[in-house]
Amino acid sequence: MNILDIVTAVLILAGSTLALTAAIGVVRFGDTMSRMHSATKPQVLGLLLVLAGAAIRLRGHTDIGMVILTGMFTLITAPVIANRVGQLAYREQRNRENLLTRDEMAEFGETGTDDQN
Repeated sequence: MNILDIVTAVLILAGSTLALTAAIGVVRFGDTMSRMHSATKPQVLGLLLVLAGAAIRLRGHTDIGMVILTGMFTLITAPVIANRVGQLAYREQRNRENLLTRDEMAEFGETGTDDQN
C-alpha cells in the first residue's frame, strides 16, 4: 500500500463522513434555514473530498475530466440553490425570527407576501 492509496482512502472516508453528517442534519434540524445549511455546505465539501479521492485513484484516465466537471457544477449550483431556498423560506415566513439579528430583506420591501402576482 503506497502513500497515494492512503491519501485516497482518507479523502473518501472524510468526504463520506461529511455527507453522512449533512444527511443527519437535514433530518434532525428543525427549521428550514438550518436544514438548508446542512444540505449545502458539508454536503458540497464532502462531495468534493470524495471526488478528489476518486481523481487521485483515476490518475491519467479521461474520467478525471468528468470528475472535475462534476465538482465545478456542484460549486456553481449549490450556492444558487441555497439562496433560492432561503428566499422562499423567508417569503413564506418559515424562519425563526429570533435567529435574525438584522432583517436585511425587510429594507427592500420583502415582507413575506408575494406582491408580484
